[in-house]
Formats: sequence, structure tokens, C-alpha cells
Amino acid sequence: MLRKIGFDNEKYLKMQSEHIRERIAQFGGKLYLEFGGKLYDDMHASRVLPGFQQDSKLQMLLTMSDQAEMVMVVSAEDIEHNKVREDLGITYDNDVLRLIEEYRNKGLYVSSVVITKFSGQHGLSLFEKRLEKNGLKVYHHYLIPGYPANMELVLSDDGYGNNDFIETERPLIVVTAPGPGSGKMSTCLSQLYHEHKRGVNAGYAKFETFPIWNLPLDHPVNLAYEAATADLNDMNMIDPFHLKAYGETTVNYNRDVEIFPVLNAMFEKIYGKSPYSSPTDMGVNMAGNCIIDDDVCREASKQEIICRYFKALAGVAENKKDLEEVNKIKVLMSQLGLDVNDRKVVKAAKEREQETGDVATAIELDDGKVITGKTGDLLGPTAACLINALKYLAGIEDEINLLSPESIAPIQTLKIQYLGSRNPRLHPDEVLIALSIASASDARAGYAMAQLPKIKGCPLHTTARLSPIDRRTIRRLECELTYEPKDL
Repeated sequence: MLRKIGFDNEKYLKMQSEHIRERIAQFGGKLYLEFGGKLYDDMHASRVLPGFQQDSKLQMLLTMSDQAEMVMVVSAEDIEHNKVREDLGITYDNDVLRLIEEYRNKGLYVSSVVITKFSGQHGLSLFEKRLEKNGLKVYHHYLIPGYPANMELVLSDDGYGNNDFIETERPLIVVTAPGPGSGKMSTCLSQLYHEHKRGVNAGYAKFETFPIWNLPLDHPVNLAYEAATADLNDMNMIDPFHLKAYGETTVNYNRDVEIFPVLNAMFEKIYGKSPYSSPTDMGVNMAGNCIIDDDVCREASKQEIICRYFKALAGVAENKKDLEEVNKIKVLMSQLGLDVNDRKVVKAAKEREQETGDVATAIELDDGKVITGKTGDLLGPTAACLINALKYLAGIEDEINLLSPESIAPIQTLKIQYLGSRNPRLHPDEVLIALSIASASDARAGYAMAQLPKIKGCPLHTTARLSPIDRRTIRRLECELTYEPKDL
């Protein structure tokens, strides 16, 4: 059974590119286009809008590659604190370099990186050298006291005027970042200030997928965005400026609403009159018009919120997140009447744990079948679950052992006697290597290995905290992983 689709990606590419071209035409000289969310691998969007391709925005941008110049923005605080992109498990500094390489390989021109919230942190010097070695210009933007409310200071030489001016060459400047809260909008506004001083009336538009402005405030897709940004204290809200100007209810988020008076004042200073009446007017997002099955997107978004809850819990247990984030997501779950057991793999893994008295794992396959794995003498629960799932997908009887105890024993000896491990059970990466070796002499093992692509995107839950190595393996398999915060 194919996974249900709720979003028309082809329609989205066509509508979105046309709408952006229309916005570019509004400004004659130069347009700063703030790209929110993930430009290249937008996994959140692909999860809550099934059918949305992770590189949709990139593919659309490639149609304008001859006009576009990309500027990457990253917060000095995120680099200094080694902030990790949770869906990939890599730090923001490495992600910036990864994204730049990806964009360049696709044929996009990336000219520079802006480090925001800069206050002379010495720990950033190595990162800056790595950027410069890759042929990138590096600029610094600084914290402004009272930002954004202190408009008089913000719109002065001691505010935006104190920031480095980013030298650009092309008419369309795409401002993007590795994650939320990096300072993309502030970077755009700072550039408008500097461009105006140089006699250039540059324009600004915003391409932000979430929240979706023409979906209700309490729609699960929009609430899933709140869950995804709970650590930033973002909040979806009715756009009061749009409601006043047009009598139409639309959804935006608090940071855009808060900054709008500053942006409005800046446009009035540049043009004499602002081209926008509301934060919603600034946006070019067409995603809401491309949902073709609302029920599918609602359910996917509910599952995403539960996933975010488990990730926040794990973060608290590892001293990486604040309990406030957990509580905020709990409120969102309560608002939708959600319980963790509404995620089928959570309920199945817990039931399996109760039956066996030890840690268990469950995975839900595309046909709706839930497969479990228990803690055994030879395999850990997640490794067992993967083997069981591959056997099911390959049509191999449950009682058949693809890996005999005799084949596993040497690996256990290596782990315990020579590598100093205290756990003899095979982990997911180890069991997959053993299966691949077995496939050389057993056709059934080879056929089971060939099923691995079919677990991509499948929900997987285990009732204890997985090791970093296990998490990395599951991420590489692209399963949607959740786990309990307790230790194995």
C-alpha cells in the first residue's frame, strides 16, 4: 500500500514560482527574499504535508538561478553553543558548510555568510576561517538594544547602520539559514537601510512555509509548526494588521507581527509609503492552496506534534532542552485531544515491553502493519525490530533465522573481549552488517536487505533512550524515530 498523499507538489512548484516572479516585478531594482524553513531538505514540511518534496523550494529557485544570489545567515550564539540540527544530528556550523556545498553543486551562487548576534566571540574565528577558505565573504551583524521596539535606534547609524553592509551583485538576493531564529529578517531589513543610504530602493518579500496563512489558527499543520519551534517561544496568531486592513482573518506568527511596525516605518522612509499593509502581505506562500487531502495532512501533523513531544522529553533528560518546551507541546497536544498512545508504535512498543519485562521497539510499515522487537540474548530490541520488519516485507516466515547464533557469536566475542563493550547484543548497524555478510551465501538474507528502502519514513519507537550510534543509524535509514527518555 502506498503512503497517503495530502499535498500536490507539482501544483505547488508552479503556483509558488509564478507568485514569486510577480513579487519580484513589484520592485524595479533589487529584491531581498527571505527564505524561511529548510531550503534543501525541509523534512518538517514533508512530514506534515505528505507529498511535499524535501527539495521543492530548491527546485523552484533553480528556475531563477541566473538572477539569484544566496546569502547564508547564522547566529553567533548557535555556533558558540554548538546547536544541533535535530533531524540530521549535526551542528549548525557544519550544516552551514554542508548547505553551501549542496547549493553550489546544484548550480546556485552563494556569495557570503552573515554572522548575526555577533559580540566578538573568539570561538567563531575557526568557523570564519573555514568559510573564507571556501571562497565566502563573512559579515557581522550586532545586537541592537531594545530591538525591535526602539525604532529610532534601530533605524539609525547606531542600529542597522552599525552592521556590516553585505556586498551583493545580483537583483534577487535569497537570504536563508540552517534553522529558525538565525536573524534572516533582521538581515534583510538591515540591508534595506544600507541600500537606501546608497541610493538603492531595494524591496523585501518573505517566503515562509509555516504557519500557513490561509489555514485556521488551530489547524494541526499550524500547531505542528508551534511544536517545532517551541524552543524559540514562537506563537501563531491572527494577523491584526491584515484583519484591520482587509477584514480578513489570516495566520502569522508573533515575530513577524512584532517586527512589522519597524518594516512599515522603513518602507515609508524609503518609498514615502509602505507597499504592505500587513505581515501577511509580505509573504508569498502558496502551500495552503496545494493541500488536496486535508484529513491526511491533519493526521500527519498530529503525529509530528507527538514526535516533537518525545524529542523535547529526550532533550530535557540530556540537559539540552528546557522543561518549558515540553510543557508548551503538552498544551498543544491537549488542545487537539492527543495522547502519546495515538502514535501506534508508541502503544505497540509499550505493550511489548509489558509482555517481556524489558525494553522493546516497534515500527509501523506503509501498509499499516506494526512490527515489534524485544530485547534478547543476541539482539537489542531495535536491531530485532529491524530484522523482523525486513523479514515481513520480504515474505520470509517468522520462525526462520536469517542470522544464526553461530554467525552472531564471533561478533559478540569481538565486542566483549577486544573492543571493551559490556553489551553483547547486536545494535542496528551491527545487525545490518551481519545481514549483508549473510546475503553472500543466503539468498533470503539478500532479499531481506533489499527491503531496506521500504522502511524509509516509517515511524519507529523504542521504550528507552537509544545510544547516539543507534540514533545515527536509524536517521540514515530515514525512519521517524521517537524514544522514551529512560536509560537502557
